[in-house]
Amino acid sequence: MMKYIIIALLAACIFTGIWFYNLSGPQKLNFADQIWLGERQFAYTEKDIAFGDNDRQKLDIYWPEEKTDTLHPTIIFYHGGSWRDGEREGYAFIGRAFASRGYVTVVADYRKTPDVVFPAFIEDAASAFTWAEKNIKRYGGNPENIFVMGHSAGAHIAMLMTLDSKYLNALGSDPAKIRGIIGLAGPYDFLPFTSDAAKAALGQWPKLEETQPITYARGDAAPMLLLTGTDDTTVMPRNGQMLKQAVDDVNGEAALKEYPNMDHYGIIMAYARAFRSYGPALDDTIEFLEKHR
Repeated sequence: MMKYIIIALLAACIFTGIWFYNLSGPQKLNFADQIWLGERQFAYTEKDIAFGDNDRQKLDIYWPEEKTDTLHPTIIFYHGGSWRDGEREGYAFIGRAFASRGYVTVVADYRKTPDVVFPAFIEDAASAFTWAEKNIKRYGGNPENIFVMGHSAGAHIAMLMTLDSKYLNALGSDPAKIRGIIGLAGPYDFLPFTSDAAKAALGQWPKLEETQPITYARGDAAPMLLLTGTDDTTVMPRNGQMLKQAVDDVNGEAALKEYPNMDHYGIIMAYARAFRSYGPALDDTIEFLEKHR
């Protein structure tokens, strides 16, 4: 009998190992966040909500458990992945982190290369924002109190959607309603393209400067929080530095925080419970949100 128990346990370990190995990086991070023994985080959720006809045009919503008579501020998060990879399911830890602190959180997906190229993913981000503006009240979110946030390519998408008004204006939304933008390790000023991913996603556009958020820096844009790690070799810290300088030059509001010894992936890991010792990214984000909500 004991022999069969041991065999069953070994088989379970092997299958679990295979299952975990096949998860994407964000999904592994989300799993670690779920099983971490520290402070628990709870949120109501509704998933696979369509904001378009494509299977990628979907979003998940996380909202606080506590019931209040007032609407909660809302965050829309766009994940990274070089405009070609990633899925919203792996970023549930972002939804739980902010919902547990009183924010209705939308984690939005978007179409990617090679199926589409610029500006399709920016248009999808604007569609997700417009959907949230019209529907988030049903989940306790305040449509007049929306922040946008993204990591890596998601930060590029969120920033360009916000700064270049035509994407939201085309859908009848007003970028002036955005209360703030949080960019994590985002590429904002990265010409000429050096990565194959950037060339594939953006390189076919006839005016490459129109793919760069820094081109649209303006003083009347929503306040920005730009977070980066000093050891980021995927998206160089100069991107945040240059965008902050461009916004400062037109009398806008941009705060830049650079975390020592943090790389491109460590900055998003710092939002998961198991890795918050990596740096104060979550606390700094909450401070920014509380200031501008």
